[in-house]
Amino acid sequence: MGWQMPRNFGSGIPKSSTYSGYKREASNFSSVCAGEQRFGLRVFQSKGSECMMKKMIGMGMLAAAVLLTGCATRTKMAFENEGDTLTANSKPVLLMTVTLKNHYKTSHQPKLLVVNVEKPDAKESSERFNFTMDDKAKAESDKPETGNNYFIRMELEPGPYKIMGLTSTSTGFLINGYFFAPLHSDIVAKKSGVYYLGHVDAIVRERKGEEFRAGSPVPLIDQAVVGASGGTFDVTISDAIDKDEALFRARFPALKGVTITKDILPAFDRAKAQAWWQAH
Repeated sequence: MGWQMPRNFGSGIPKSSTYSGYKREASNFSSVCAGEQRFGLRVFQSKGSECMMKKMIGMGMLAAAVLLTGCATRTKMAFENEGDTLTANSKPVLLMTVTLKNHYKTSHQPKLLVVNVEKPDAKESSERFNFTMDDKAKAESDKPETGNNYFIRMELEPGPYKIMGLTSTSTGFLINGYFFAPLHSDIVAKKSGVYYLGHVDAIVRERKGEEFRAGSPVPLIDQAVVGASGGTFDVTISDAIDKDEALFRARFPALKGVTITKDILPAFDRAKAQAWWQAH
């Protein structure tokens, strides 16, 4: 069987003109197969090796679209460069820490790729921001007990935004799996300054009933092996500033002598995440 990605990759990655272009090309490759629509995915019945090869090419193009373009504006995080400093005219910087764990398929601990942020009612790729992980963000252990940890620094123009969620991956021999941990957290980038949003724990466990998935169902084998299709995320948001503030200051010299103001995210709303997942 073959497949075609849905509009949001089945797990919350936003649409963009670049992604749509890849999607059209993949559709062309798959046009030799008869198909039907199921759960937002176009499922094709194979008609021989030629059809299968063309669908595999289409799959690769779609994966490239997600990985290489991110389907939104690739946004560097604050303090990526050693010489970065803060001034009275700097944009507001929003800090948070993230821990990802997989308690369902423990040999596949998710590694964070992107924090997906949007403006309210975003329609264009320029209104979506993919804060991609740099080396300074990562404190990865790959152990199910401690998980993989990240130091997020989002520099934004003042105004309202929504943190849609966290896109992550787990790879192995011939396996490339992808996860999406939903947040749907409303935030406001205020005046110039540094603000601490809290600590996010996102843990994959086995899915029950119709709970939202921890990732897309496709590619079928990869997503099943890493636990994305058969798992869901338990998400907890907490105030860990007593620990995190010292860690941020140690990692990023630009924060020396700078006041960090608490602005903790609201508690994770699972019902809201479930409703969004069902609608997409």
